[in-house]
Amino acid sequence: MPYRIIISFVLLLIGSTTQAQDPAPALSYTRDIQPIFTEKCVACHACYDSACQLNLGSGEGAARGATKVLVYDGDRSQATKPTRLFYDAFGKAAWRHEGFTSVLDAQGSQAALMARMLELGHSRAPLQPNGKLPDDIVLGLNRENMCPLPEEFDTYADVHPNEGMPLAVTGLSDQQYQTLRRWLASGAPIDQQGVAPSAQEAAQVLQWENLLNAPGARESLVARWLFEHLFIAHLYFEGGEPGHFFQWVRSRTPSGQPIDLINTRRPNDDPGTRIYYRLWPIQGVIVHKTHITYPLSAAKMERVKALFYSGDWQVSALPGYGPGRRANPFETFEAIPAQARYQFMLDNAEYFVRTFIRGPVCRGQIATDVIRDNFWALFQAPEHDLYITDPLYRGRATPLLAMPGQNDDVGSVLSLWLKYRDKRNEYEALRRYRYGELPAPGWSTLWAGNDNALLSIFRHFDSASVNKGLIGEVPQTMWLFDYPLLERTYYQLVVNFDVFGNVSHQAQTRLYFDLIRNGAEQNFLRLMPANSRDDFLDDWYQNGGKVKLWMDYESIDDDKPTGLKLNEKDPKRDFVNQLLARYGDLNASPDPINRCVGAYCSRPGLEPVLRDAEQALSRLTSRPAAGLKVIDQLPEATMLRIETRTGHREVYSLLRNRAHSNVAFMLGEASRYQPGLDTLTVYPGVLSSYPNFMFNIPAEQVPAFVAAMESARDAQHFEKIVDRWGVRRSHPQFWEYFHDLSTYVRETTPLEEGVLDMNRYENL
Repeated sequence: MPYRIIISFVLLLIGSTTQAQDPAPALSYTRDIQPIFTEKCVACHACYDSACQLNLGSGEGAARGATKVLVYDGDRSQATKPTRLFYDAFGKAAWRHEGFTSVLDAQGSQAALMARMLELGHSRAPLQPNGKLPDDIVLGLNRENMCPLPEEFDTYADVHPNEGMPLAVTGLSDQQYQTLRRWLASGAPIDQQGVAPSAQEAAQVLQWENLLNAPGARESLVARWLFEHLFIAHLYFEGGEPGHFFQWVRSRTPSGQPIDLINTRRPNDDPGTRIYYRLWPIQGVIVHKTHITYPLSAAKMERVKALFYSGDWQVSALPGYGPGRRANPFETFEAIPAQARYQFMLDNAEYFVRTFIRGPVCRGQIATDVIRDNFWALFQAPEHDLYITDPLYRGRATPLLAMPGQNDDVGSVLSLWLKYRDKRNEYEALRRYRYGELPAPGWSTLWAGNDNALLSIFRHFDSASVNKGLIGEVPQTMWLFDYPLLERTYYQLVVNFDVFGNVSHQAQTRLYFDLIRNGAEQNFLRLMPANSRDDFLDDWYQNGGKVKLWMDYESIDDDKPTGLKLNEKDPKRDFVNQLLARYGDLNASPDPINRCVGAYCSRPGLEPVLRDAEQALSRLTSRPAAGLKVIDQLPEATMLRIETRTGHREVYSLLRNRAHSNVAFMLGEASRYQPGLDTLTVYPGVLSSYPNFMFNIPAEQVPAFVAAMESARDAQHFEKIVDRWGVRRSHPQFWEYFHDLSTYVRETTPLEEGVLDMNRYENL
């Protein structure tokens, strides 16, 4: 009997072991795979600047695969065919036809390209924890991605043994690696379902589609204008599902039927058929760099109706499409009251400025070097805008507001530039003359309708960001938008900009943006004392900039006095002080850290250790690099993660503001740097979609961190700071800290959350 009992127990154990070794349950792309991609891959593989156009934010992107063709290519002589995910093709077969190679399919006896890339990354020698990466691994936007085809992989692996995936960063965990391997070995099935609106969202979708598809010439013209101004937005509904966003598209089918997408290059290209404006759920992982949000609500709908349909204006004939209509939206939509158009843009001015500062046009040094590293934007009140109030002026100005870029003939770049420059300068001369006949501009000249009235823009070398409120020290320049300037900027850099266009189109866009900046500066100068304006221009256009003033820009009005009473010794600073005193309730970003006016340089209400931390950080601000040498070692956008002993943490952006003698030329930026005048801005929050580096600092050590920064005179001293507090790509907790930045965005501004981009994360 004892032996039988023992045998029974053995058989029972064998049975238990057999059950434990049953095949693992089938993997789900949605449940098991996409979360890994989101955590470890999307930070480099999303949007147009995704390496090899491999977009891993969705099953559709993973199935599409990769290509050697670049989206951002400033040298191509011919425009390339658009390859917008969820827009220009659907399904694997269609993308193969467009030249994309699968990274998921096995190639005969060879494993899938993704599997081999992941194996190369997983088998490399472990990175030294938080150590600097080898110099032979090229990072950043200057990296030449090889994008090897399956048959080229072995050569790639031999030449780049340390460049498997994820590239040059703390990689996949063993469990994540095995999960992806098993999924790829099983054929990489994708079960992802598209995002669908909730019942409440569907009802609101129908209401908005009914509004934009209402019959009538007036209704059709307004709908077209609204579509062209909101096509790039990530729209959300009040009371909608968290994470659900929508976009306006043109469809061949009406509401209630599946969307039959009309995928023109630009939103104002001829659709070639009858169109219906439809709201389409945005698919895939939300990434911060493309996440430009706009609210839809019952109140917003009433606002649209009040602005556009309350008058008795009529449309005699609907405008057509074509290069001329694209070039001059003021003529195309002249039937719509200018007051309605401008006020709609002012209501959500931050959205519109974000579209052309943070949108697809602003990726790359040549695209962004037309603007200074930090400046503020203000807006002219509609009742003080002659284009709004004076029909005769509007009639004379409208033909002069056409914009280049519709003709992409490479040989015509210079002649087109001169033609549109002259039109613009004729307009500026008209504007100067007519505004010179008006009473001197005063405080009522500035629009103060809501907290979109004051905006801060920061350029981070080859990208830029926009935030409500006045952040940082008083900047060197400020922009004042009126309606013609705001609308032209939006159309030139968003609606009419073709990211897949050729060098001629992109050069014309960049050159006209230079005129836009100059126009915004001139508008602001009218608020300064007349005898100070030439001095401001001399400061803004040094080192060859005066040649540009003489050759390409219309002269400023340096006679008409301002209506403001300003301190003549420092009128710009006095203007800011009075602006904040008058409109402080509209300033969404009070900034005692950078503009400390007393003994306490921290935000109110903080616990003592964080208050002391901000007080210490304020010592780094508003000091030129000539006296704060560590600025020379810093990249453009560094994140500071400051954690208390109780586990609470705050996130700050440490932004380097590079000084320039001028920003008037398309090339040769390095020759116009003034590094001794560079400064730092420190502000709570994540003020860049592209962090360049991060420090993780216990709150009680912030004074020591600041002291070390103040005393760091060279790269060797700075490296010690990085060794102590830096979070290098090889840090064991890199991903935890990196994604905590997005978590902080969710906690502070939840609608703005998205995965950040790490393509610019530096190897300090």
